Amino acid sequence: MVPSPLNPQQIQQFLSSVLSQRGPNSVPYDESTKWLIRQHLLNLISSYPSLEPKTATFIHNDGRSVNLLQADGTIPMPYHGVTYNIPVIIWLLESYPRHPPCVYVNPTADMIIKRPHAHVTPSGLVSLPYLQNWVYPSSNLVDLVSDLGAAFANDPPLYSRRRPGPSPTPPPYETRPPPPPTVDQRPFPPSPYGRVQHVHHQDDAAEVFKRNAINKMVEVVHGDLASMRRDREAEAESMLSLQGGLKRREEEINRGMKEMVEEKETLEQQLQIISMNTDVLDSWVRENQGKTNTVVDVDKAFECVDALSKQMLECTASDLAIEDAVYALDKGFQDGVVPFDQYLRSVRLLSREQFFHRATGSKVRAAQMEAQVHAIAGRLHS
Repeated sequence: MVPSPLNPQQIQQFLSSVLSQRGPNSVPYDESTKWLIRQHLLNLISSYPSLEPKTATFIHNDGRSVNLLQADGTIPMPYHGVTYNIPVIIWLLESYPRHPPCVYVNPTADMIIKRPHAHVTPSGLVSLPYLQNWVYPSSNLVDLVSDLGAAFANDPPLYSRRRPGPSPTPPPYETRPPPPPTVDQRPFPPSPYGRVQHVHHQDDAAEVFKRNAINKMVEVVHGDLASMRRDREAEAESMLSLQGGLKRREEEINRGMKEMVEEKETLEQQLQIISMNTDVLDSWVRENQGKTNTVVDVDKAFECVDALSKQMLECTASDLAIEDAVYALDKGFQDGVVPFDQYLRSVRLLSREQFFHRATGSKVRAAQMEAQVHAIAGRLHS
């Protein structure tokens, strides 16, 4: 098990180093979710400093062992006006964050798990509605720990072991600071990374020089390794930030591709309509090619091929004629030639007649379009 430092900056460097590591001991998370895993853990440690991110070996029920990230520590649990600390371990499985983490209550030697418990099995496995209804990517560790504290407050999962004594033990376990460690008065051995300060007089000069040289080399190598580790952690931090930016750009590109596909479908529909109109015009040109006269009668310039075309021509001509008449009435009224009451009466009658012509033209146009579609379909099937 590799413990993480407590400094927030060092926690960030620890997570960046673990998530960017390659090789047989690397964590088996999907590359596209490592940035989100890092943010979930940082938000969790910021809200609950009593939890620490670590890496440890997790053994599945089928015997497989894998190196995973975990959040180990305690979560606060209010109970009867007193806040107790419940030790838990939150394992981030291989499929996290698309699937929920695995939460265990981790009792110490002087605690036992309450049996039966609504949310905790005798082995310590926690089952909550929040875990069962986990939704990616909105679900997160901060909300999970908050639900854990609320559920445990209603039904504490741990109890202190009974000890002989006059005073009864409280129901839930309260984590108290450990007693101060005893101080050993014996001197500590010298550090292998420090310089040798005291040399026995019986040692010869060559041995002293050799020992000092080795210590100096160890210091230099240790400093170089620390510098290289800082550089790699900074590089990993930069790569994770770049990964987040690339993820956002990928979403923008996918959104743009979707809009382009929709626009292409609209243009294809318009192209189909234009092709239909082109076929109609080509048919008309083939039928009327060579029909040229020296004197062209305006009324006979367009020959209607069927009753619908003739009716459409008459409705359009009447509509445009009424439009010209209304324009002339407007001009006469402005010039004072047409009285006001006669102008209103004439415009009302003409507008009513124009409305009926336009309504008839709309129905005829729909019927013509339907007939053209049937004709084109018949030509394609023949």
